[in-house]
Order: sequence, then C-alpha cells, then structure tokens
Amino acid sequence: MRLQEFFRQNPRFAVAFSGGVDSSYLLYAAKAAGNDVHAYFIKTEFQPQFELDEAKRMAEHLGVSLTVDVFNILNKQSIAENPPDRCYHCKSILLKRLWELASMDGYSVLCDGTNADDDENDRPGMRALREHRVISPLRTCELGKAKIRILSEQAGLFTHDKPAYACLATRIQAGTVIKLELLKKIEHAEMVLFDMGFSDFRIRMMPPGTAKIQVSGRQWDEVAAQRTEILNALTPDFDSVVLDLVVRK
Repeated sequence: MRLQEFFRQNPRFAVAFSGGVDSSYLLYAAKAAGNDVHAYFIKTEFQPQFELDEAKRMAEHLGVSLTVDVFNILNKQSIAENPPDRCYHCKSILLKRLWELASMDGYSVLCDGTNADDDENDRPGMRALREHRVISPLRTCELGKAKIRILSEQAGLFTHDKPAYACLATRIQAGTVIKLELLKKIEHAEMVLFDMGFSDFRIRMMPPGTAKIQVSGRQWDEVAAQRTEILNALTPDFDSVVLDLVVRK
C-alpha cells in the first residue's frame, strides 16, 4: 500500500505525536493530502522539556491542532518499579489514555509513527500497539527511516536530521526504581552535553550513582577536550562520571 492510498481510506485520524522524525513526517504528509488529523502529545516524567517544545513547534509549523496531556506515569507501580517489561506496560497505559483523548474529540482511528525499520523484537512496546488497535501507516507502507529522512528534508521539515531519542527511563537499568529526582538529574546532564555541542549521545545511570557517557567514537576527543567542564557540571549530581569505550556509530 502507498501512503496516499492509506490517506484516502482514512481521511480522518488521530496521531500519537512525539515530535520526532517519523511522526512529524506522518503529520506533514497527512496534512498535505488534505486529511483531518489531530496530534496528541502525552507529557510524562520520561519526556524532557525540549521534546515537548519541538512537538509544539512542529505542530505550529504544519498548522495541525495539538493536544498536550500531562500524565504522571510514575504513579503507576508497574512503571516506577522498572521491571524488564516496563516499556510494554508504559506504552499500554499511554495508548489507553491517547484513545480516551482521541475518542473525546470524535476520532475512531489512532495512528503512530512506527516505521518499516523498527524491529519488533527490540521494541516491546509494539505489542501494546497491536493490543490497542493502533495503526502504523509508515510501517504498513514500507517506509524506512532513511527514506523518511529524505522525504522530510524535501518537505523542509526541521526534524529531517534529528537524532533518534528514547525516553529518559531507558537510561536506568531494569530493576532500579525510577524516581523523579533521578530523571531530572539525567535530563540536566544530557542538556549540559547538548549545550557543549555533543549530538546523538546518551547518559546512562549505572548503580550506585555513576553517570556513563555514551557518544560516537568520533566524539571521544571532544569529551576529553571538555573533560573538566563536564566533570564540573555532572559531579554535583553523580558520584562518578565515566566514558563508555564501546564504539557507537
């Protein structure tokens, strides 16, 4: 199926919107095709503020209505306790909330930005998508990440080269209880590195209080050059700061 055919068959639908490359392109393409689309962004403790800011910016750029719902996900024990299948439980809870919001606005179809390259074995949340009847048009129409980036650049979308970004909860090892204070420390640390010019990186929380910096191999020299600044910024929140020497492309 081609994307235009999907749009003809589904002229009106809601979009679970993250502000990332894929869901932004889906919104753009649907809007360009003349579809009635409405974006929904759920702001939990797991999304940094910049993700919400960029989602709002994109929705305004596209002229698409955006509903932002603030949801305290850490109130759910199955999430805060951080079991190995936390992602599934989290996705399931949020999709249920998205359906509630979309249904109140009269939408009977809910879509997301999952693309053809997303590996179901690596994404436990995809089980929740099936269970909650969420459609993934980009995946259905066999559009992978590289193609979506090209199409996004051609469309003039500022997200075309945006690095992939997983939620803050992924920075914490399974089995370690997730607390708001820890999430804020990780978010602050990543914003510090971003402001220093780093891109496509992660800071993992390793017990008992170590921040592990993961960057591509080409950025190792930059970490060394700014070592003092990084330590000064991160050591107030972490007992130690280490660099992951595994090469990351």
